[in-house]
Amino acid sequence: MEDLQKQIDELKAQMSGFDAKVQSNKLSMIVFSGDLDKALAAFIVGTGAVAMGMEVVMFFTFWGTTMLRAKDKSVKGKDPVSKMFGAMLPKGASKLKLSNMNMGGAGTAMMKSLMKKKNVASLDEMIEMAGELGVNIYVCEMSMDLMGFEPKEMVDYPGLTYCGVAKFLEEAIDSKIQLFL
Repeated sequence: MEDLQKQIDELKAQMSGFDAKVQSNKLSMIVFSGDLDKALAAFIVGTGAVAMGMEVVMFFTFWGTTMLRAKDKSVKGKDPVSKMFGAMLPKGASKLKLSNMNMGGAGTAMMKSLMKKKNVASLDEMIEMAGELGVNIYVCEMSMDLMGFEPKEMVDYPGLTYCGVAKFLEEAIDSKIQLFL
């Protein structure tokens, strides 16, 4: 009987290790780009995954953080480098440009016009929809610090979380799908 109990205990230990490795029905995505087409793709995939019943985590880092800046918010007292980044980088989703065929802004304008004509939601609308659907957005604190962005100049988004890469990796480790856009 003692031998049987030992085998049961070993099986339980093996099963608990297995449980820790089971992938959850989650999509974890790094949003690195600040290009309109890549941002649209990220939110289309993210909201589509939520609509399919998945949990979605989007981690915005480097140029991806620019689309989360609120166009109507500003912060006083920044150092010169932070002011420079703030002035040079797009402020908000509506200011992003296409990665290809931008043609001095004409390509971006044509894409936005075509999206409107075809009833495709704008990036601002997709971000709002993602919030309503429960997409979790994490913003890289290091990227924000490097670019001189502050939390009070970011968009209002339900549960917007500022964190480091360790938090994203904690979320991504058991995700069924991981993407880098």
